[in-house]
Amino acid sequence: MWRCVLSTAPDAVWTSATLGLGGNIGDPKEAMAEALRLLDGRGDCRVLAVSKLYVTPPWGRTDQADFFNCCALIDTTLAAEDLLATGLSIEKGMKRERLERWGPRTIDIDVLTYGDVERDTQPLQLPHPRMTERAFVLMPLADIAADLMVKGRPVSSWLALVNADGITVADENRDWWR
Repeated sequence: MWRCVLSTAPDAVWTSATLGLGGNIGDPKEAMAEALRLLDGRGDCRVLAVSKLYVTPPWGRTDQADFFNCCALIDTTLAAEDLLATGLSIEKGMKRERLERWGPRTIDIDVLTYGDVERDTQPLQLPHPRMTERAFVLMPLADIAADLMVKGRPVSSWLALVNADGITVADENRDWWR
């Protein structure tokens, strides 16, 4: 029997990145778990830590079901744009349809940070332009990277500035995705 193993060149440069995942259609917990397993199964990505799983009120468009959200800390040899493309490919493979901004979705994967990179280009802005305004991002991110500096402040400091009303923990076990 043949076995395919993805590998990375021994001299590849690994960069730490953070991802935000969410969804509110179908089984979002399983969709996020599958997305994390797909990333971790690649030779160019390693999932290092995953936050608790949270239930969060919708943001932007509020007349929809609550979301499940989490964040992940990964190492990757992919360039930032390729990491975004990988996330979009996983979304597409999981039947994500982009019908409206901030609308319901089966899965959403955002690149929040990529090393110390700061850029404002299309299609990728780093750090994610609205992450410091969103408790549904900052709360799970603080689980795994409270001291991570974003726009000159640690994540924990940004979290103290936002309203986290209505956010609850759905699963304390950080291995919920395995």
